[in-house]
Amino acid sequence: MLHSLSMSKKTHLFRYKSPLGPIGLELADDLCHRITLGKIRAPECSPDHPMALWLRAYFRGKHLTPPDISPAKSAFQASLRQALLGVQFGEIRTYGELAKELNSSPRAVGQALGANPFPILIPCHRIVAANGLGGFAEGPTWKRKLLAWEQSL
Repeated sequence: MLHSLSMSKKTHLFRYKSPLGPIGLELADDLCHRITLGKIRAPECSPDHPMALWLRAYFRGKHLTPPDISPAKSAFQASLRQALLGVQFGEIRTYGELAKELNSSPRAVGQALGANPFPILIPCHRIVAANGLGGFAEGPTWKRKLLAWEQSL
């Protein structure tokens, strides 16, 4: 089960070096507030931080319990997070399939996915359009890289 905790301490930005490129982690102690993909200037994240441990396992095709993250901003986003955690490593679903599961519309699902502050951890990259790749807040290059990485393991 994914734990969501309230924001109470000042956050700091750290970098994690992944095989696909740098990953930014906005952290307050063990709590993660945001993940960004791409170029980032920040100190390296401690290798024993829960997010670094989770990312290291992910890039090896292993599964760890997700670390603590800041809470969803709405009940719908909380439901969406739980549904996304049910989409297995390497699996792909469409916006429409996920919308049906959540009793919502594909457009609402797409908008909520675009607001996901935890790409990779909450695997929004695994949701695609019925006729193509679909959107991704971190850009199509990262979405393609993540999907290809998961398919290769």
